Amino acid sequence: MEKILIIDFGGQYNQLIARRVRECNVYCEVKPYTTPLTELQAMKPIGVIFTGGPQSVYLEGSPQVDPAIFTWGVPILGICYGCQLIAHNLGGQVTPAQDDSAREYGKTITYYDTGCKLFSGLPKQGISWMSHGDYMAKVPERFALAARSDACPNVAIADEERGFYGVQFHPEVDHTEYGADILRNFLYKICRAKGDWTMDGYKDLAIADLRRRIGGGKVLLALSGGVDSSVAAALLAEAVGSQLTCVFVDHGLMRYNEGNEVEDAFAKWDLNFVRVNAESRFLLKLAGADEPERKRKIIGEEFVRVFEEEAKKVGTVDFLAQGTIYPDVIESGAGDAAVIKSHHNVGGLPDCVDFREIVEPLRMLFKDEVRQLGRELGLPEYLVSRQPFPGPGLAIRIIGDITKEKADCLRQADFIFREEMARAGEDKNLSQYFAVLTNTRSVGVMGDGRTYDYTLALRAVTTSDFMTADWARIPYELLDKVSTRIVNEVKGINRIVYDITSKPPATIEWE
Repeated sequence: MEKILIIDFGGQYNQLIARRVRECNVYCEVKPYTTPLTELQAMKPIGVIFTGGPQSVYLEGSPQVDPAIFTWGVPILGICYGCQLIAHNLGGQVTPAQDDSAREYGKTITYYDTGCKLFSGLPKQGISWMSHGDYMAKVPERFALAARSDACPNVAIADEERGFYGVQFHPEVDHTEYGADILRNFLYKICRAKGDWTMDGYKDLAIADLRRRIGGGKVLLALSGGVDSSVAAALLAEAVGSQLTCVFVDHGLMRYNEGNEVEDAFAKWDLNFVRVNAESRFLLKLAGADEPERKRKIIGEEFVRVFEEEAKKVGTVDFLAQGTIYPDVIESGAGDAAVIKSHHNVGGLPDCVDFREIVEPLRMLFKDEVRQLGRELGLPEYLVSRQPFPGPGLAIRIIGDITKEKADCLRQADFIFREEMARAGEDKNLSQYFAVLTNTRSVGVMGDGRTYDYTLALRAVTTSDFMTADWARIPYELLDKVSTRIVNEVKGINRIVYDITSKPPATIEWE
């Protein structure tokens, strides 16, 4: 399978570059700049991309690359810091911008030389997303200027003979108008990619690899009901069937009927599905806990205890399976690479069961690829397209202490909200939407009588990456219908509010 190598220099968009490459049906892997050159060369990439980064290439201790990479004879595309790194290594000069006009941040009108392969087929100008304070004071020999802006004459450089290209802007972000076309040109017109990366093909390769690796061994998987663990379970079930045991811990804080939907989704496979209905156990542990981090810790610790108990019943296990996906691996960092956040399923392994090794069949996939793989495996759409749902479940969508009555109340209200969004077709326009049971009670009037019940908050956002999000402009008529149904059908709620705060300053979840 052909590969593009992405070398990460600490750029904030490294994952996004990889996603964009794979969206073009070309496989790629992200490696930290500290990876030995021999290991990188062993990948036999058809092309290399240098990411952006926060440092300056001319400073001592800044991330660098072994110059021998320029002798490989494969095309190289440098983005922002990566562009300056090419210039720095091949005889150019990068310096701090001498005045504010040479620094460029945000949306910038860019003029392309469409005779250059990188910009072939593009209009003569477009909007690009800039983010650089350094300047290429001297362009390396053999390089031509391939794009400019009003403030900068060398927005892009190209040595077409050797296949080396550099852009000062970020083609991977949505703000760059023709960014996807630029990356596609690099992949197909310069690297001559065939585009052989598909989830259908990956499914067959992964199943064959799992069968070879696992042989006749037993596999244990903690199934949360989320997209990642569900697709991992389906893939393993397809590969080894009855050798797989899935332990599904239902903590009683899932959405309406979700536990049954998860169990039904795996009915067609010949695997050992263990559902542990532990609602009363979790609620007992949570009694009196009203601080969100405390709730998280209680649920996390109790989940491990339940899983330990069930794992011991299984007996000897050869492999422990996890639904680790590629962003988990990249964000957890390696060596000198920046750690965005540590993930529980990358690094420390549970000691609740003896096993020979760990199996992570989704380790090289992004979330959208995981969803597509789930479809290829025949998982139902309601599970594959499941919205992000926190591990602690409804516990952190109930503000304050948690009781069964509150959980049932929120579960019913949240279902009505999701049902009406789907009926109206708004679910396709929203990235995430849910209900929150606040800890605020207010006076209301129902049937000429006074009520003193809870206020329910509705939340809906649109986002491309969940790092930032905008509140969704749901039609008033639809909000009115949702509000009317909830107040009439759900006991204990007499007031509905709609959250119109974006992220930042707020977060998407309330707790």
